[in-house]
Order: sequence, then C-alpha cells, then structure tokens
Amino acid sequence: MTKSVVYSDQAPEPIGPYSQAIQSGNILFVSGQIAINRATGQLVTGTIPEETEQVMKNLKAVLQAAGMDFSHVVKCSIFLNDMNNFPVVNEVYGKYFTANPPARETVEVSRLPKDVNVEISCIAVK
Repeated sequence: MTKSVVYSDQAPEPIGPYSQAIQSGNILFVSGQIAINRATGQLVTGTIPEETEQVMKNLKAVLQAAGMDFSHVVKCSIFLNDMNNFPVVNEVYGKYFTANPPARETVEVSRLPKDVNVEISCIAVK
C-alpha cells in the first residue's frame, strides 16, 4: 500500500495532528474542512451560506492539490451544529455537484472545531 500526504497552500493549515488529505493509490481521503480563509487565517463567520462556500473552496483546493476536482468525489460527510441549517448548506453544496452527485450523509453534532456551524469531508477517486 502506498500512502502519501496531499497538501495545498490554498487551504487552511491543519489545526491538529492530521493531514489535509491522504492519498492511497487512486483514492483520496480529504479531512474535514471548516470555514477558515487561508489568506487571512480567520474564520468566515458571516452567514451560513458564506461559511459553507468557504468550506467548499477549501475542499476544492485540497482536491486540486491531488490533481482532482469535485467530479472525482464519491462520498461526502457533512457535519452541522444545527440541522435547521441543512437547506441552506445543501443549496450551496449542490452548486458544486451538478451532475452525478456523490454519496453523502449529513448529521447534526453537538459541537464542531472552533465552534463553526459546518464541517465537510470527502473521499475522491481518480
């Protein structure tokens, strides 16, 4: 088994002992992304759509670092601190998966890193 770290200087630095993504063969495992703007190092804390948009931009940056894009994503996990935000998050998320969307689960959790509202991870295959 080959295992390599994938790193994007366009996505936030990990805030703990983990990698932005790990590639094993043709499978990419992208760690959960939150709404940290890499350029400023600050959380995007405006509206739920703005926060979700930043999360998706971070995922895109990591996918691109591995030579992939959203068309390669086969599975996403969405974590919300409030399921009432689901329709808004789903609308922003859907803009990135217009054809053949990946498998997915969305769950409400009691708390997320840095007290954000949304975190998304994904698995992609090249």
